[in-house]
Amino acid sequence: MQYDIKDKNLKTEGKKRIEWALNRMPVLAQIRTRFAKQKPLKGLNIGACLHVTTETAALAITLKAAGARPLICASNPLSTQDDTAAALVFDYGLEVFAINAEDRKTYYRHIDAVLKEKPKITLDDGADLVSTIHKRAEISKAKIHPVRNINHSRKRNKISNGVHLPWASTEETTTGVIRLKALEQEGRLLYPIIAVNDAFTKHLFDNRYGTGQSTLDGIVRATNKLIAGATVVVCGYGWCGKGVSQRAKGSGANVIICETDPLRALEAVMDGFRVMPIKAAAKIGDIFITVTGDINVVAKEHFPLMKDKVLIANAGHFDVEIDIKSLERMAVSQKEAKPLVREYTLKNKKRIYVLAEGRLVNLACAEGHPAEVMDLSFANQALSCEYIAKFKDKLENKVYKVPDQIDFKVAELKLKSMGVNKDQLTREQKTYLTAWREGT
Repeated sequence: MQYDIKDKNLKTEGKKRIEWALNRMPVLAQIRTRFAKQKPLKGLNIGACLHVTTETAALAITLKAAGARPLICASNPLSTQDDTAAALVFDYGLEVFAINAEDRKTYYRHIDAVLKEKPKITLDDGADLVSTIHKRAEISKAKIHPVRNINHSRKRNKISNGVHLPWASTEETTTGVIRLKALEQEGRLLYPIIAVNDAFTKHLFDNRYGTGQSTLDGIVRATNKLIAGATVVVCGYGWCGKGVSQRAKGSGANVIICETDPLRALEAVMDGFRVMPIKAAAKIGDIFITVTGDINVVAKEHFPLMKDKVLIANAGHFDVEIDIKSLERMAVSQKEAKPLVREYTLKNKKRIYVLAEGRLVNLACAEGHPAEVMDLSFANQALSCEYIAKFKDKLENKVYKVPDQIDFKVAELKLKSMGVNKDQLTREQKTYLTAWREGT
């Protein structure tokens, strides 16, 4: 068994935390029980580039129960819980390559360690596994003309020019899906993707309630800042932005939304928030939170406009939403104010505090999403892996949504675990909804 972790002696605390999460993820528990009996993933290497947290541990344990050999690396250098990684290796027999605060070289060495084992299925949070495979395919052949609509996995592997291609992959986050759809649109996607992020039971709950709660949790843990009465500027009003805005408003903040999409901007206004360009918001905000998935959202021209002692945090996937390089060049001095809080002093004497190096504040400064909401997301992941194993020969080189039957099954299992009963359509009602002659 292979692994690369920080310290095996952390395993005791890690196991306690994993057990805590397992007890709060009843949907995954129901799936794990069935998987342990049926072994739908028996003998399959599954490579997972995910945040190495207790909730991810629950998913990995479920995949192992299904008969798979999970290999796990981190999708973010600051999100790894070293005690969780140690427990996964030494208490659960899983192969983990992740160390908190690892440098870029180590990060990609860990990705290499996973890909070296030629996984049949990959799980991504940000598409780093998929993009690494595609980049290697490009290097090994200067110009690739991928064969489309290939139904047989062995034929699909032949077009890789020496680079192993998985049967298919899943993608957990909005940013990753954007990257993968771009590959598909260019006709360069080499194997199928299931966009777990686009499942209703993922983005409606994980993105809204998970990101909303954990982002504020991270900011408060890092700074002990009072949210009530503060002006919070949320950049982006997708599902993550909606969740952050709602939680901030519920904590007593005055919330401003910065958005480029006219429909989302209108929705934010209808939801009771002020909407304005970030250049205007820069002058009045106390806390800035980016959740867009795009680059340089808080940029060079915004920093001089900001008030003294503002906080800037990112809850999008990559550390590109805050233009930290420009901020470093503009600063006359900088220092660590607190762990994971960097102070930059500008020429005008104003101080700007950036949290978690501009990386995911909810994972770097807190523990990420609550187990109860990741239960839904990772149930989608587990069932999507089973779906790939069953139907791999029918999948084309496209980005697919999670099949509706999986989405609805996850919702049903969650309701069952909560002791909630819902109505069922009668035969008469079903007929009415499907018969065009009805209604007169």
